[in-house]
Amino acid sequence: MSDIITMVAPVNIAVIKYWGKRNEELILPLNDSVSATLDTNVMCAKTSVCVSPNFLEDEIWLNGVKESFSNERMQNCLREIKVRATVEKSVDDVFLSWKIHVCSENNFPTAAGLASSAAGYACLVSALAKVYKIKSDVSSIARLGSGSACRSVYGGFVRWHSGVKIDGSDSIAVQIADKSHWPEMHALILVVGDTKKKISSTKGMRISTKTSDLFQYRIQNCVPKRTEDICEAILAKDFVKFGEITMKDSNQFHAICLDSYPPITYMNDISNKIIELIHKYNNFHGEIKVAYTFDAGPNACLYLLQNEVPKILPLIQHIFPSSNPDTFVTGLPTHCEMINTNLLELFAQSNQKDLVKYVIHTKVGDGPAEVTDGSHLLDESGWPINPIIT
Repeated sequence: MSDIITMVAPVNIAVIKYWGKRNEELILPLNDSVSATLDTNVMCAKTSVCVSPNFLEDEIWLNGVKESFSNERMQNCLREIKVRATVEKSVDDVFLSWKIHVCSENNFPTAAGLASSAAGYACLVSALAKVYKIKSDVSSIARLGSGSACRSVYGGFVRWHSGVKIDGSDSIAVQIADKSHWPEMHALILVVGDTKKKISSTKGMRISTKTSDLFQYRIQNCVPKRTEDICEAILAKDFVKFGEITMKDSNQFHAICLDSYPPITYMNDISNKIIELIHKYNNFHGEIKVAYTFDAGPNACLYLLQNEVPKILPLIQHIFPSSNPDTFVTGLPTHCEMINTNLLELFAQSNQKDLVKYVIHTKVGDGPAEVTDGSHLLDESGWPINPIIT
């Protein structure tokens, strides 16, 4: 039996959105995308992998529940890892023939528009690469599981190149800058809904690609320039430019969803209220201090510099009161400053509590990392430690 390998991998939240594929099977995007990788100490997927001649079949447990390993994307990832291992001669043929057990869990809501599949597949592929002793870049393999997973293979700020080759060999992720480049960059995740979304990203992309007139205009006229501009803003640490592009691209992505037929709605009234809050806040200060972006879900990711966190958090808590104020903000420790009274006059407090369920305070972080403290999800025999019996 091989040693148990356990990895953690991060969530990434895109500032230039990936939406639409030129090849469904290989998960090749129609446009480049750019994201920030978030700190694994706050939000992460954790995966343990073990290979053994004693296992009768490949098996996987997700968040404690046994799932089918016949999932096509999972099979594609494992197949390509083994192909790469064969090419690199990193393990022998006998080892390649053994079955595998995988146990994975997220410490945040799954399939709720919080990039859970990106973290999950980046974690799976990174753990498999470690087990099969692969040394080369695995972002193209992670892409086969979930497109945006290729960005979670790296820390800091990452660009996923759409590529032009038919086989997808040039559709890979590249790090723009590591986390130490802009350590002041923080993020607040406002969790509005933590239930599974009604229309998956895969289905939503398919509908938009086929039916949205705005979609092609975005791909051809907007994304190429925005991508170059936001990469420049990141390298220059120009938050105002970064923030404006981030918000405009988020708005356009959701406009395309509405332009699809039938229309797709991922945001809700609370999401729109958050957008209103951020624009009023920025207008009050005369420049962009906070930038919002929404993936395929109602939850907001607010990018902001560290010194802005204690200023806007109390405003968020005021506008969106919680039944549990002591646990409303999780993640990185923070303090709150007094709200400017002139700013407070611009906003009315909601009478309804828990419109925003909670806030996750995090920052830009590293890519996948091996867990070395022995806290595996599989026991010494390669079976889940805490399975959920269904």
